[in-house]
Amino acid sequence: MIVDPWFYAAATVAVLIVGIAKGGLGGGIAVVGVPLMAMVISPAQAAAVLLPILMVMDVLAVRAYRGAWDWPNLRVLVPAAMLGTVLGAATFEYLTPDGLRALVGVIALTYSLQYFVPRAESTRRSPRRVTGVLWGALAGFASFSVHAGGPPLHAYLLPQRMDRTTFQATGVAFFFVVNWSKVGPYAWLGQWNADNLLTSLVLLPLAPVGIWIGRRLHERATDELFFRIVHASLFVIGVKLLYDVTA
Repeated sequence: MIVDPWFYAAATVAVLIVGIAKGGLGGGIAVVGVPLMAMVISPAQAAAVLLPILMVMDVLAVRAYRGAWDWPNLRVLVPAAMLGTVLGAATFEYLTPDGLRALVGVIALTYSLQYFVPRAESTRRSPRRVTGVLWGALAGFASFSVHAGGPPLHAYLLPQRMDRTTFQATGVAFFFVVNWSKVGPYAWLGQWNADNLLTSLVLLPLAPVGIWIGRRLHERATDELFFRIVHASLFVIGVKLLYDVTA
């Protein structure tokens, strides 16, 4: 088990932020979980430690938003994400973490700036199967290696301008399936070892705390405030990921 106190300082903040995001603030800012923990341990070990906690959070979040998700979107996104997960597992040993961070960072910045920069056209876009497959696969792929599937998923869902609860619930249901589908591949890659699992167990009590805080914040936010927070978090995530690549 990890015993470094600096790791637990970083991990406590990371787990609470991830829980708050999953519980009510769109989920995108959960991307910071692995980078925060990776300040002390390797990104691969950070992802392994965080996965069991994410799985528990997903169960709690699905219970909180049960039945509020958008089924037509999930029927396209989830199978595509499974393909992305398979590709992530198959290429795990060959992936360049910085390359993946740069890709996700560019996506996050692009879609956050589209919200804050004035545009002439602002109509709601209908979901399209082809783009859903592409973004879903990318979300599954990015989620597998560094739990960074939020920005690609948001790139597909945000233009649809659904209400905040449907948006949140759809993301919750999506990542419930995606994160639980990683169990087999992570075991195959040797990520489920005693040190990682014991460390996850120590941090696990923070999961319901983060979800509870996020749920309370969600209930008190308006649609406008909610989506401002989501887009602002995407901007911060994009800057952070690109900074990590160039630092």
